Amino acid sequence: MQDAHDSLVACIPRLRRYARALLGGRADADDLVQDTVERGWDRLSSWRRGSDMRAWLFGIMHNLHVDQLRRPALATEPLDDALPLAGADTTAGGLALRDLDRALQQLPAEQREVLLLVALEDMRYEDVAAALDIPLGTVMSRLSRARERLRLIMLGQPVPAPLKVVK
Repeated sequence: MQDAHDSLVACIPRLRRYARALLGGRADADDLVQDTVERGWDRLSSWRRGSDMRAWLFGIMHNLHVDQLRRPALATEPLDDALPLAGADTTAGGLALRDLDRALQQLPAEQREVLLLVALEDMRYEDVAAALDIPLGTVMSRLSRARERLRLIMLGQPVPAPLKVVK
């Protein structure tokens, strides 16, 4: 059981980094991480030994985040150090980081989640699918769309409007 506790604690920095990139604000991200760790700690007995605890915790965080989206939106503070860029301490690096944060915040939430888990957290597609409880093909299509949309935003090009579902 001590190994499980140690594994949970070891995941906190990655949870924090992902939450900061996902939400863009330090205070909201810290609250989400705290809620995630608390829920994970309370339900540690339900974690399957031998499975990836990080994916399990990201699944908990995802569900908590979805719950938060149902609440009224709050103002967020800019992301400053959650996404480490080379030369981020320089003016140009700081501006690039700000631009990347703003571009990430323009992505639809479901695309941003997948992109951050794959690119920032270096999770396998299968683990992302398990964490978000979506099919593997959905992970791949959301990731592809997120990358393309992010590329267009960063280049300052128009982003095509999403397709509407017609009944």
